[in-house]
Amino acid sequence: MEQAYIGLGANLGALRATLEAALRDLDALPQTRVLAVSSAYRSAALDSDGPDYLNAVARIETGLAPMELLDAMQAIELKHGRERPYRYAPRTLDLDLLIHGDASMQRPRLVLPHPRLHERAFVLLPLLELAPTLSLPVLGPLAPRLAGLADQRVEREPLPLNWT
Repeated sequence: MEQAYIGLGANLGALRATLEAALRDLDALPQTRVLAVSSAYRSAALDSDGPDYLNAVARIETGLAPMELLDAMQAIELKHGRERPYRYAPRTLDLDLLIHGDASMQRPRLVLPHPRLHERAFVLLPLLELAPTLSLPVLGPLAPRLAGLADQRVEREPLPLNWT
């Protein structure tokens, strides 16, 4: 079993309900359980137009290999109406595999650790909420990187996600 971190986001439809349902779907995957979920964070769409996103990060324990987990996550996205008309299009659900144990890989469909997790406050804030001292090879400690993201609008939501 490996610990993994998954970024969740949505900016179309019933954002909170979709993220909560996606967390239940992740928890129901074979050999997988959700261990913890960050607060929800509202953020402006990056690199695109569209409504604000609701984001969170989940820490899971899984026996699924990275590519198996990615396939399962993409099936969950489809279940919740995810379409991919163009890069950075608004979405009903976006699930990103951020970290999978100590895995380091570069494949066409999956790069681990996620190559931009340290550049996005909407990922880094909830990730560091769950793992405040997280350090990654090449990047080192992640917490100091938040200072460079101060120009990205991210607001913590007052109510936690209810997924259990």
